[in-house]
Amino acid sequence: MKFIECAQGTPEWHLARCGVTTASCFADAISLMTRTSGLRKVGDPTAAAERYAADLAIERVSQKPHGEPPKAWVLERGHTMEVSARMIYEARTGAFVTEAGVCLTDDGLFGYSTDGLVDTDGLIEIKAPIDSAKILHIIQTGDVSEYLHQMQGGMWITGRKWCDFIMYVPDLEAVSKDLYVRRIARDDEFIDSMVRQLMRFQALVDSYENVLRKAVA
Repeated sequence: MKFIECAQGTPEWHLARCGVTTASCFADAISLMTRTSGLRKVGDPTAAAERYAADLAIERVSQKPHGEPPKAWVLERGHTMEVSARMIYEARTGAFVTEAGVCLTDDGLFGYSTDGLVDTDGLIEIKAPIDSAKILHIIQTGDVSEYLHQMQGGMWITGRKWCDFIMYVPDLEAVSKDLYVRRIARDDEFIDSMVRQLMRFQALVDSYENVLRKAVA
């Protein structure tokens, strides 16, 4: 494990993630077809997985971030919300959060951009959704499965034992629901299965990179 100190959203941050399979995309990376569609059969990589593998292959060749960058207002909103959520979380829990940049596996193939390290065993993952239906669903059911691969991936890469999922919705401060926190424990069985699937995905990235580097006949 190695940390690269850089602020999220900066050119240095994007460069550190270049060509790296990141935890926020683990779910897409390992997604497989559940039914036959066109030329894709059950068990084949989904279109999302193939597209992500192609993006990474191009980044490996170019050594530059590939694709359309996030819009400036999205980055600014995300940064503002994250700072506020972290401060409120610290005030309400008494925990001390250390900001970190990008954490990579020793081989540099996989990475995780944590929203913060807590003590010696914890992480935080902050989300600030706009979708009202999603906000209500999480509050009502506690279902954070959409982010499970990202959080378990973060615990795998950092070696941490738990991750506090934080949903920050400042508009709900009046009813004391502006900060929703749910602790997710490390699940080694889940992680072992995910890592096996990620290695298969990595083989796909390698094959695409080989195609790009192959000399033209």
